[in-house]
Amino acid sequence: MKKLFFILLVNLLPAQQSWTLKQCLDYAVANHPLVRQSAGSIQKNERQISASKGMLLPSVEAGVNHNYTFGNGINPQSNQRETINTQSDNIYAQANWELLNWRNYLNISLSKINKETSTFRMKQAQNEVKMNVIQMFFTYQNSKSWLDVLQTQLSGIEDQIKRTEKEVEIGNRPKSDVYDIKANLGTMQEQWVSAKNSRDLSKINLLNALAITKDTLDFTMTEENLAGTNFNDADFIQNLLEKNPAYQSVLTQIKAQQKNVNIARSAYLPTLNGFYTWSSFYNKIMGQPAISFPDQIKTNKNQQLGFGLNIPIFNRLQVKNNVEIAKLNVINSNYDKDIVINDLTKSINSIKAQFLNAQEKYRLLELNFENQRLSFQKSEEKYKEGLMDAYTFFIVRNNWLQANYNLINSKNDVIQQTELLKVFETGL
Repeated sequence: MKKLFFILLVNLLPAQQSWTLKQCLDYAVANHPLVRQSAGSIQKNERQISASKGMLLPSVEAGVNHNYTFGNGINPQSNQRETINTQSDNIYAQANWELLNWRNYLNISLSKINKETSTFRMKQAQNEVKMNVIQMFFTYQNSKSWLDVLQTQLSGIEDQIKRTEKEVEIGNRPKSDVYDIKANLGTMQEQWVSAKNSRDLSKINLLNALAITKDTLDFTMTEENLAGTNFNDADFIQNLLEKNPAYQSVLTQIKAQQKNVNIARSAYLPTLNGFYTWSSFYNKIMGQPAISFPDQIKTNKNQQLGFGLNIPIFNRLQVKNNVEIAKLNVINSNYDKDIVINDLTKSINSIKAQFLNAQEKYRLLELNFENQRLSFQKSEEKYKEGLMDAYTFFIVRNNWLQANYNLINSKNDVIQQTELLKVFETGL
């Protein structure tokens, strides 16, 4: 009954979904908070463009004032000052328009550059997320492979102990063979526990890289052919730099700082403003008859149209200092570009070196793997024929399993460097 209940419980539990590296990358670039945050910055800059264009439009406002005056005042009928209580209402509509201000046009250009920068930064965030996911994915795969090797070794030891004990009973093996094998069992079990912990932690790190908080996934490798890369191209690094969003982002930042220099200089230029005002009022002495509100509004209406030219002459050296500060920002942005180029060159060269080393290591391990396989086959035959003791066969068997893991790990390393390089090659 308990067994039946357990089977039903297992069937009711949701099965873990298995993701490949491609599925991980597709999910991360669409859902990671850093990417979403960068997408929000693009929307923000789109609004800033609209706001900058809005500065070219006139501003219009209207208002109404309702006032009471008590005490001495001017009698509107006699135009004499006397003790009088009055009620007055003012109505107005006003439009102001900056007809010419170079700063407004420059701000539109700056907003467009800022949007372009935010677009590159979003792609840069996607690349950083991708690279982190790739590294965590292969760390998990390697730790899982090592755990599988240890599990196979433990299973083999247990089976070997049972076989050896039977052979000891019939006198084909000395008792010391059993002791030699059991002496290594505890060490192997300790390694297995550490490997299991390493696998669990690497999976937590991978889920964190994907920004997934629930452990409902497993991750598997797909069979991939090892591809080569033309590192001998003289323009290899330069081509990767030019398409890298981090490099393009710093270039647009330089353009933005150069535009800020022009914006600061625009304060030297005159501005032309225009305005139009329509107004009217209603007035009456409290407690006395007065002309009706509509008639007064119609009679007292007034319109005003004007233009103003503002020419800056001396502004306490503020504009000059702002221009010089903006120029220094351009210089600092060029230093930022040098830093980005240096960091990207280092990253690309590191991937190149690790790829070539991993490729060479994999080639050598393939040869060693074949030798280990042949050695294991011969040793297995000797062990079955009683020509090899159990402990020596145990060592040969473990070397064979270790060679399996080393080959898998080396192949994963080549694929990992290839995937990291793809991130740089994809670029924009």
